[in-house]
Amino acid sequence: MNKTAIKNFAIWARNRLIEEISYQAGLMGITASGIASPLPQSTGETEFYDIGTAEPYAISGQQVTQRAKLAEAIRRKEADTDYQTAYRFIMEEVAYTWFNRLIAVRFMEVNDYLPSRVRVLSSATGKLEPDLVTTPFDSGLPFTTQEEADIVRLKQENEMDEVFRRLFIRQCNALNEILPALFEVTGDYTELLLRVSYTDPEGVVWHLVHDIDEADFNVEQGGQVEIIGWLYQYYNTEPKDETFALLKKNVKITKERIPSATQLFTPDWIVRYMVENSLGRLWVEGHPNDALKSEWKYYLDEAEQEPDVQAQLEEIRQEYRTLNPEDIRVIDPCMGSGHILVYAFDVLMQIYESQGYTQRDAAQSILQNNLYGLDIDERAAQLA
Repeated sequence: MNKTAIKNFAIWARNRLIEEISYQAGLMGITASGIASPLPQSTGETEFYDIGTAEPYAISGQQVTQRAKLAEAIRRKEADTDYQTAYRFIMEEVAYTWFNRLIAVRFMEVNDYLPSRVRVLSSATGKLEPDLVTTPFDSGLPFTTQEEADIVRLKQENEMDEVFRRLFIRQCNALNEILPALFEVTGDYTELLLRVSYTDPEGVVWHLVHDIDEADFNVEQGGQVEIIGWLYQYYNTEPKDETFALLKKNVKITKERIPSATQLFTPDWIVRYMVENSLGRLWVEGHPNDALKSEWKYYLDEAEQEPDVQAQLEEIRQEYRTLNPEDIRVIDPCMGSGHILVYAFDVLMQIYESQGYTQRDAAQSILQNNLYGLDIDERAAQLA
């Protein structure tokens, strides 16, 4: 895994997304300086904003409602702080929302996890145009007759990035059904502010697809689930540095800065050591199984104990012997992007299979009964 490429991309992508989103908001009169009113010629259906050109910038229909929600979100945040802080917070919030979704979709398409099996950001054949743009109506995504006609028209007019933007948003909304915490329906200002292109060599999608080796996302390459955690930690590099600089100056930091300062990714070997010697130990002490232990590289057999300690441990093991796999509860109270929970899933799968469960039944039971996670950072929780 090329962590230098991953770090460079994540830091750059954060700034690029914030820049693009802020630019898009500025077209509608929402800047770091304030929120402008629509020009006098505006109507209930269409609003116009002065952008310093001969023709004003126009929004209409649903965009008017979305722009009003954006202004409302900033004003609501401003009540707790000041306008510039509120504006910056909302711009960064939208940026990380789309960063999370882009990373998740890229991870899913490389590993063939998308329900449609159609790539969204790239092509399985290596061509520049994403497969979803090439064959949008083979994806199983729902389109009205008018939407289909609009996509065909835009393709005929060579408006390929607009086709891509619409299809990407539609795919994210469709994923809401299976991953609602990450893919919230985007019919609000987050959709309004999205500028996404697959043709722009300076765009986030281009760099995501071309700068990071696809193998780094492929779980069959071994341990590549780590990439989500590394991307998110590196995404927070600059905010974390800013926060620690403020702390050194004894400046009180706001609650919004705490997540970026505390998201430190746990390397894979530490995760395995922790899980194998907690969850793994709990199970094999009540259900001795050398075959299981042989799969755990970092498992340590218990040291020789004094007789009275050994007697106490034996009492505990008597309790462990009554456990069924579905009785175990694993909680990570500061789960970050879920790396520990992912490996706990793997160990639990081994435990279930040792008890005769099928992988399908085990997977369903693990998600329903065994795994719990908490984090103060909603962004990390979404990735987890």
